[in-house]
Amino acid sequence: MAFKSTILIIPGLGNSGPQHWQTYWEQTYGFTRVQQQDWDTSDCNDWIKTLNQAVSAYDPANLILVGHSLACCTIAYWAQKFGTKIKGALLVSPSDTEAKSYPAGTTGFTPMPLNKLPFPTITVASTNDFYVTPSRAKQFAHAWGSTLITIGDAGHINAGSGHSQWIEGLAYLQDLDDPAKAQV
Repeated sequence: MAFKSTILIIPGLGNSGPQHWQTYWEQTYGFTRVQQQDWDTSDCNDWIKTLNQAVSAYDPANLILVGHSLACCTIAYWAQKFGTKIKGALLVSPSDTEAKSYPAGTTGFTPMPLNKLPFPTITVASTNDFYVTPSRAKQFAHAWGSTLITIGDAGHINAGSGHSQWIEGLAYLQDLDDPAKAQV
């Protein structure tokens, strides 16, 4: 499977471990991971600054971001602050930083950003994600101007929920990479 675009992997809180689909995609397809300074007590301003530095190294017209969990919120805040028009973003399992289920220890990620994103996005959500309810995922996708795809009972769409390669997710990424072949 080949991609025309440059793909940046943006993990969420705690980073994506060796069994996570983001790691599999990075290693299998040669995508680049954005490395945050602090994965466990994350600061929103630091994360969006690091993301912006990573994005600045590439042609934005040919760049797709692949965010998971807290990275979805980070991408929305980054877009709000910088307004950079990239090719697109795949936003997977956006954690609701305002929910009681969200882990303590992060700074600046509330309220959830509800700005329309200035680039095409696909938001993928589950019906039984501990970190976001289906109705909130729908609210986020609508506010962001994103196509929402709900994939059923898939947990947090991570290694813990059995998504170590998540081959199905690559189809959504391909839709952003080559809009002429879009399936959504």
